[in-house]
Amino acid sequence: MSTACMGAEGSSGLFMQLVGRLPAPLRGQALTHSSWVEERTASYERLEFLGDSVLGLAIAAYLFERFPQEEEGGLAKLKAFVVSRRSCAEVARRVGVDELVRTEAPGTQEQREELASSTTALGNIVEALFGAIYRTFGFETACRAIVGAFLQQVEYGLNEYIDFKSSLQEHLATAELTASYVLADEEGPPHERVFTSEVLVAGKVVGRGRGRSIKKSEQAAARQALIHLGVLAEDESEPDSAVGAADGGG
Repeated sequence: MSTACMGAEGSSGLFMQLVGRLPAPLRGQALTHSSWVEERTASYERLEFLGDSVLGLAIAAYLFERFPQEEEGGLAKLKAFVVSRRSCAEVARRVGVDELVRTEAPGTQEQREELASSTTALGNIVEALFGAIYRTFGFETACRAIVGAFLQQVEYGLNEYIDFKSSLQEHLATAELTASYVLADEEGPPHERVFTSEVLVAGKVVGRGRGRSIKKSEQAAARQALIHLGVLAEDESEPDSAVGAADGGG
């Protein structure tokens, strides 16, 4: 865990704290749409350009350190999801950037409301704020703020974009071992069923996971097995604490 981005899992509130500490002119620029000013350079566009690169590097560095055995293709796919415009807008709404726009952006009330309701604009603004944070506080602080704000996107993307079962089997193949999966439990009404699966290697349970489908519970079990075997780094999130969020609701 050698980079400053690691250990930022508990820093979900750091981003907005830093936004509040930005110099007022810089924060104002990060909230200014190009149609509101005579010169486009006075809008958030330049900061957005900078923040887009800061965001990409921060997430790439975090994923590189957290998943030392994951190949480039898997890392690239996960990163693309995490830094997508839709993800940026979701993060913006989750941390309150939309309300910041409504209260502080230097436009009319109608302009502010239009900007705060736009998915594209919110994604642009959150990147502009990353650029402003980088310029003010440096990369290490910006990286911690970004990872803290985007960790939920990373956790969701893990279940959707990384095949833990395949990664586990590839790891075991080097020792000529195989994994087998058993359904250990299922609970809840038919429309909200939660499954628990176990993965066994040489007859021993090495991972246990839950999910809203058998397939996803097996993926969660394989993920825990990879952590148990030292292939993946342990993180601060509890795999069972957000079954719905991690499984995408189904």
